[in-house]
This record gives sequence, structure tokens and C-alpha cells, in this order.
Amino acid sequence: MGRQKAFLDKLSRFFQIRNKLLRQSLAECLGTLVLVMFGCGALAQHVLSSGSHAIFLTVNFAFGFGATLGILVCGQVSGGHLNPAVTFSLCLLGRERWRKFPMYFLFQTIGAFFGAAVIFGMYYDALWDFEGAFNVTGSGVTAGIFATYPGTHLTTLNGFFDQLIGTAALIVCILAIVDPYNNPIPQGLEAFTVGFVVLVIGLSMGFNSGYAVNPARDFGPRLFTAIAGWGDVFLCKGFTVVPPTKLLLSFIYQLMVGIHVEGEAREKKERAEGENVRLANANKKDVP
Repeated sequence: MGRQKAFLDKLSRFFQIRNKLLRQSLAECLGTLVLVMFGCGALAQHVLSSGSHAIFLTVNFAFGFGATLGILVCGQVSGGHLNPAVTFSLCLLGRERWRKFPMYFLFQTIGAFFGAAVIFGMYYDALWDFEGAFNVTGSGVTAGIFATYPGTHLTTLNGFFDQLIGTAALIVCILAIVDPYNNPIPQGLEAFTVGFVVLVIGLSMGFNSGYAVNPARDFGPRLFTAIAGWGDVFLCKGFTVVPPTKLLLSFIYQLMVGIHVEGEAREKKERAEGENVRLANANKKDVP
């Protein structure tokens, strides 16, 4: 036991990474892998079993709880963003440094890529047994297991607003959850609250295009399917470019709630400090 402990200690010292940003990025990679693995796994069960082993509700629960577990895996190290839109919004509002954004985006995408690869390997035989296994369009579509594709009824304009509204809902709720001035969530429950937000968005906004509110979660698995044999997944109707305008929606919460509650807290602090100064001056005058 002593030798094993000494060996493990040496091993941990050898693999320890001292660059904080790289450690945080690796944590984001693993957290996003967990999210995609559970979410896409539920989709794979639903599609490949033709609905006998899952329904739309269970898929949404899988993504919601997958987000919770992903945040629990990496939250203490990186903050548990799991989504470039979240990272961008926090950087835009000055809550995170801009140097984090490209690194987080890269490693979140890598994590999503390998999360899709895990599910592909797990359901490899079932995919080959499924009619039209590698179809992107037509009957027996399986590309939607990994990436988000709009319904046949959805126009480009409606799809734009679908993503705009879904991402706005996600960002506004997450900013409210992490805002220390606005009914802060008890420590340790943030991950469960974010998972609940993802679940609610899926249940209410998932019909049009599978609530494509996470660029890394979509791009990483989409890239994997392009390599694995699904064909032109970037050229078909399903490929959706993330509109940059929706990332600016982080200001909605700040303009309508954030700056006001923060301003009240700042004014309270200034009043308290002013009263302390007056009391200190009064005490000095009373001293003979």
C-alpha cells in the first residue's frame, strides 16, 4: 500500500499542470464531454430504438442532468461554462478575462467532439443495423443524434429567431443564477439550477431545431460526423451559423436587472461607509 501511494504521488506530480488557464480549459473539455455524452446518448437510444427506449421528454432530461453533471465535474476548476456563448457573455460583462474565450471555445469543442465519438463507439453496431444509418436527410436520419438540425417546416428567418430566443433565455437565466446581488443561489446548487434551465428550454423550445443554443455542443459533434462518414453535414440545410448578435443578448439582463441591483448594493455600501466615517469622527471629538 505504501509503495502504491508513493507511485501514485510521483505520477500525479509528473502529470500536474501548473498553467492555470490550461487546467481550466482541460476541465471545460471534460465537462462538455460529459454533457454531450449523456445528451447524445439519450438521442441515440431514442432514434435507434425507434422510440421504444426513450421519448422526447427523456432526451431533455438527459441534456438537463448532463449539464448538471458536467458542471459538477469541472465547476470548481473552470466555472463550468460548457458553452462558448456563456463564456463570451461573461467576458463581455467583465466577469471573465478575454484570454479565456478562445481557449475555452477550443477545448469545449474538443470535449463535444470526443463526447460524440464515445456515443458513436457505444452504438456502432446499432447504427449499422439501423436503416439509413448514415443519412443526413431523408428517411432514417441519424445525423440528428449528434448535431442539431432544423425541422422541415422551419424557414431560415424563423430558425434565426429560434436560436436568438433560446440563447437569450439561457444567457439571461445563467446571469441571474451567478449574480451575487440578485438572490444568489446557495453554494453547491448552481449546477442543479443551470441543469434545470437547460431542461426547461428543451421542454419549451426544442421542437423547431432541438434548441441549438450551444455552438461547441453542435460544432464538435458535427465535425465528428463529417469525419465518421455522414457526408456534407456543413452544407446541408441543417448547418446553422451562430448569429453573433445573439451573443450580445447578455446585455438584456444587465440593462433590465443587473445594473440596478448592483447599483443598490453599491449605494448601501457607500452609505454604510459614510456612517462609519461620521461615527469615527464623532468618537475622535469625544476623546479629551
